[in-house]
Order: sequence, then structure tokens, then C-alpha cells
Amino acid sequence: MSRPVAYLITFTTYGSWLHGGERPSVDDEHSEHGAEYIGQNSARKEWEKANQKENKFELNECGREIVLKEVLDVCKCRSWHGHAVHVRSNHVHVVVTGECRPEKMLCGFKANATLALKAAGFKREKFWTSHGSTRYIWSDAGLVEAVHYVEHEQGEMMAFGRTGGLK
Repeated sequence: MSRPVAYLITFTTYGSWLHGGERPSVDDEHSEHGAEYIGQNSARKEWEKANQKENKFELNECGREIVLKEVLDVCKCRSWHGHAVHVRSNHVHVVVTGECRPEKMLCGFKANATLALKAAGFKREKFWTSHGSTRYIWSDAGLVEAVHYVEHEQGEMMAFGRTGGLK
């Protein structure tokens, strides 16, 4: 079996992307490749909101810069190639290539970002939702599309960086 060219990793801030909300989401029952996303369901969204352990968290400009630096540092330390990293107020996209499973990359990004946010004085327990999205990119064309999506299709540029050009 061939290896993927890269991964598109996405993770969201705590409480900002509830299941059943306006935006599509994935849970354990909708996580298989090709499965339909969870649609709008106001009762589910309200249940999830009522059962949160903390209020919703969104990254301000300072927080976005901290997370960007940490994601890029993790890539450099682990010899991963960060093709595109875009930190938004409520989610982070990373297009990355490396000799590691994407789930481990996701955990590394979130763990280092959490430590840095806490060190900078952000006081809370939960910064991120559980899990995240780890999409496999199988071709150079797919890599170019993913980088374009992360860099140009997320609205106004917030905190963006990369560890080098496209490989």
C-alpha cells in the first residue's frame, strides 16, 4: 500500500463546533470515510451546550499566534513538513507531511499548544474538542488543493505560516 503524500489535520476549540449546529460535524457514529455528516439538530446542540464542562473557547490574536508558533515548532522538532498552517478563532488547519500517523501529529499539536497557552496565562482546563479530523492526501494535486483550501478558502487570513514551500 502506498503512503499518503500529506495529511490535512483539523481541530476545533472547545465548545465552538457543537454537534447539531449550523456547520456539519462528525461523531463516532459518523466517522467512517464517506459517511454523511451530522446535520442540524437544535435539540442535540442545546443538550451538548448544557453538558459542557466549560464555556466556549475562542482564540484571540495573541492565542492564534501562540498556537501557530507551537504547531510550526512541533513540525520543525519532529522533522515534519508543515505545508500550510492556518489558526482561526475557532479551529486550526494543518497540511503536514511526516513519518508518523496523523492521529499522533494531531495529539502533538494540541498538547504543545495547550502547554504554551497555559504558560501565556490562558486560564482554563479545556482548549480543544476531543479528537479532530485527519484526512489523508494521496496525490501531489491533492496536496496543492489542500494548501490552497487552508491558505485561501478560510476567509480573512488570521495566523498563517509554513515550515517551507511545497515539497
